[in-house]
Amino acid sequence: MTQAAVETLIDILDLEPLEQNLFRGRSPQVGWQRVFGGQVIGQALVAAIRTVEPGRPVHSLHGYFMRPGDPEVPIIYETERDRDGRSFSTRRVVAIQHGKPIFTMAASFHAVEEGFDHQIEMPDVPAPEDLPSEQELLEEFRDKMPETMRKFYERDRAIEMRRAVGRSMFDATPKEPVQHVWIRATGKLPDDATLHQCVLAYASDMTLLDTSLIPHARNLFDPQLMMASIDHALWFHREVKADEWLLYSQDAPSASGALGFNRGSIYTRDGILVASAAQEGMIRVRTK
Repeated sequence: MTQAAVETLIDILDLEPLEQNLFRGRSPQVGWQRVFGGQVIGQALVAAIRTVEPGRPVHSLHGYFMRPGDPEVPIIYETERDRDGRSFSTRRVVAIQHGKPIFTMAASFHAVEEGFDHQIEMPDVPAPEDLPSEQELLEEFRDKMPETMRKFYERDRAIEMRRAVGRSMFDATPKEPVQHVWIRATGKLPDDATLHQCVLAYASDMTLLDTSLIPHARNLFDPQLMMASIDHALWFHREVKADEWLLYSQDAPSASGALGFNRGSIYTRDGILVASAAQEGMIRVRTK
């Protein structure tokens, strides 16, 4: 994994302005059949941020995935400036392909001010340096991996992950629906607070829906499963550095009716809660 993958991510998040409140984004050509959901979340957040005055960072976003994205064509992001109050601004973004919406998002921005301050404690987990890297896992288990899994781990990616607590990729034993994963950008990011938020939004779609599979001893590479994110919510509590190690602490309180519900808390390595996430996704078992 190299700095080049991070530079590609930064370039993808740098939307092309077409007209006031209208932007165009593109997808990396990596051979996948549909656009990664985190990319659409990150790009939609960029479109919203570019219509808000400086000094009002985003504090929450709520999005719905409506159709799979086509990586072969650009995505148009149309932003509505719903409100600019004395302390809060609200934006709505629609991502469009082939004349139809594929994703909608509402985001809220808040002028920085003082207030009460508390947080829940970070779980006690091994440090990222004490865990095997993805490259080490690839070297150890390459011969055991199905082709789709091997190709996933061989790709040069902008986000590195190290699993601290949770089911390993080859564990076929049902376990409690909890996992803790260290994440960070694989290279240095520019000193731009909004870019770090957008990169975290991109990364927050990784591994979250997978938590619903742990009690059922399945993984996202299972060819019998059809999986897709339905919605995604993210709250930013404190300043975040997405190129430093962050612990993504996840649980899945419920799965029913072909839907899995998942929650995540994101901490700095010294225990500061910087963001929270929630997502529901479709999980279907294919039938002949």
